[in-house]
Amino acid sequence: MYDIVIIGGGIQGAGVAQAAAAAGYNVALLEKKGVGLETSSRSSKLIHGGLRYLESGQFALVRKALKERKILLNIAPHLVRPVPFYIPIYKHAQRKAWQIRLGLSLYALLAGFERLARFKKLSSRKAETMIAEGLRQDNLTSVFQYWDAQTDDVDLTQAVMQSAVDLSAELIFPSEFISAEYVSNQYQLQYQTNNETTQLSTRAIVNASGPWVNDVLKRITPAPSLLDMELVQGTHIIIDTPALDGVYYLEAPQDKRAVFVMPWKDKTMIGTTETHFTGSPDQVQATAGEIEYLQSVYQHYFPDNDFNVMDSFAGLRVLPKSEHSYFHRPRDTVLHMSLPGLLTLYGGKLTGYRATAQQVMVRLSPFLPKKTILVKTEEIMLG
Repeated sequence: MYDIVIIGGGIQGAGVAQAAAAAGYNVALLEKKGVGLETSSRSSKLIHGGLRYLESGQFALVRKALKERKILLNIAPHLVRPVPFYIPIYKHAQRKAWQIRLGLSLYALLAGFERLARFKKLSSRKAETMIAEGLRQDNLTSVFQYWDAQTDDVDLTQAVMQSAVDLSAELIFPSEFISAEYVSNQYQLQYQTNNETTQLSTRAIVNASGPWVNDVLKRITPAPSLLDMELVQGTHIIIDTPALDGVYYLEAPQDKRAVFVMPWKDKTMIGTTETHFTGSPDQVQATAGEIEYLQSVYQHYFPDNDFNVMDSFAGLRVLPKSEHSYFHRPRDTVLHMSLPGLLTLYGGKLTGYRATAQQVMVRLSPFLPKKTILVKTEEIMLG
């Protein structure tokens, strides 16, 4: 008999496993393909507040993410490291220098003016260094620098899961969720591992299966309610140019979207896209159009740099269905309680996994026995 069973071993599922184990609960996590090896391995590898979300008014999300950035820099210094971000401003850019300065000032305010909150307009000498690295200089009027952080998303996810295991959480891998039935205030859950079907009982289920969340809900009886969602594909490419000094935050000339050009394992990574996705999440892959789009962004800003695409990868964002553009839709996790003790996580950001897990525990508390907290997650060292 478990208190909580989690379906999905991405960063959100691992975070909930850690929070549940830290709170003293008997918890198990089911993972089919490998901890952190699906959607959580296909992010932009950034631990950040989300500067661009200020433009769509998501201030609470940015404030929460900046708080979590500070915590992660403290508890995971070997996994999360500060990195400078550069925003070059060009004469005909949609976002002017005064708007960027205003946004960075608000970003610093929401961060509480802590160490990483500092930003500045770069001197001409530093800008000349960036130009020497290949940045386009015609119509370049100024460059701003601020700070966020970068991580290896797989390593971070696996470190969080390991901390949960160290606190007595059970990782059941490889395992595939088959079905669950709610009977007499608990769930009878079946899963398959090594071609054998096993049944367990649990007071609560956390559905943290990313783009597969509604597929999981369809296997539960009585039939739970589902939220309308859309899957949005985000693609990155890795090119063979040496990594630059920091992350370039660029305005795509095609559609004015934000695109990052960033260092990644001594090479350069470029992303991301926002493409409507239909079909099975198992079949997601970068399209030729997305790769061409990202290549064009890089060529526009670094016109004299020769490069070859070494690799590409694509992941899926879960966004609430809406008539609004993808950019203006909420990016925070939606917690949906569709049956007693059945909580589904729609969406979620890498940076905010720990705060989301805390919210999950609060939502599940009416269905769980009282326990003595073993440790606070903001005090658990990772890596």
